[in-house]
Amino acid sequence: MTSSKQTILESIRSHTTEQFACPDLTALEASAVSYPDPVAQFKASLAAAGGRAVELAPGQSVGQLVALLYPQAARVANTVANLSGAEALPGQPFNPDTIEQPGQLNGTDVAIIASNLGVAENACCWIADTVRHRAIYFIAEALVIVLSKHHIVSNMHQAYHQLPDPTAAPFGCFISGPSKTADIEQALVFGAHGAREVTVVITDAR
Repeated sequence: MTSSKQTILESIRSHTTEQFACPDLTALEASAVSYPDPVAQFKASLAAAGGRAVELAPGQSVGQLVALLYPQAARVANTVANLSGAEALPGQPFNPDTIEQPGQLNGTDVAIIASNLGVAENACCWIADTVRHRAIYFIAEALVIVLSKHHIVSNMHQAYHQLPDPTAAPFGCFISGPSKTADIEQALVFGAHGAREVTVVITDAR
């Protein structure tokens, strides 16, 4: 069965009369911003975007940190396999992949997700579609993103070279800080169309 998306894309292709080669971005990549300490810059960029980056203390697990930051959380969705300290998570932790309908994820207080790529210049985290319902990335009140400090690059040029083949990973997105908008009356509102809070837990894992 052909989807509406496929129909639209096929129509665009059939009406495209001239194609152009992708531009050579070598010069831009050579002059792209680079940081001596990408981790420190990532933290600063995330703070500027309204989020926060936290490094685990010695001996501290991710579960313990989540319990410390969100002690009142009742519904905690964990998508990270073998999460350190999962037994310490607050409230009622659950695997969102066991939920039948994405609408049932409404009311999730915290969602714990993993990223294998962070960008220092804008604090973006690449989130791949590894869950049953991608709504969990946007419906939770707070996101906790687990990211290794060894997977943080300086700029988007470097990041794009590390993205997976789109045929192997048809969906993915960059998330940087909490959802926010200032379109209405120039009043900054958090949680406009996604999480109200974003915490990136920076680990030393490789």
